[in-house]
Amino acid sequence: MASSLTCAGVIWALLSLLCAAASCVGFFMPYWLLGMQMDKPVSFGTFRRCSYPVRDEERQATVMLEQCGRYASFQGIPSLEWRICTVVTGVGCGLLLLVALTGLMGCCISDLISRTIGRVAGGIQFVGGESELFGSVFTLHQHLSSHWERLTG
Repeated sequence: MASSLTCAGVIWALLSLLCAAASCVGFFMPYWLLGMQMDKPVSFGTFRRCSYPVRDEERQATVMLEQCGRYASFQGIPSLEWRICTVVTGVGCGLLLLVALTGLMGCCISDLISRTIGRVAGGIQFVGGESELFGSVFTLHQHLSSHWERLTG
């Protein structure tokens, strides 16, 4: 099978695929923040949550629904900051996956990736990584500032 990549390029493509897969799995998993609510373990990510409170109209009480699920809509995500994080992190995952799959195709198809395309792919990968970093830092800042407000409240 012909390749348009050098040995370093093949290693870059494989590591890119591994990192993109890890980023996507992390993005889709609801274990960004862990805690307890109503004596039950809860966790949530940017657009998924596990064990969350719902209103039981029959009993006129709030009960814990012990299952994982997505928010019903984009507007259902609890805050503007979490919505921004969802979009920014999702875009980052998409860019990283695009570059990784392009690199993987470059391992199999000769003359697909030139030096210029490799540099452009590296730039796109950098933007995707920065997007992921911004989403993570933004989430951490939001969590810490809300936690600080509760402590000093």
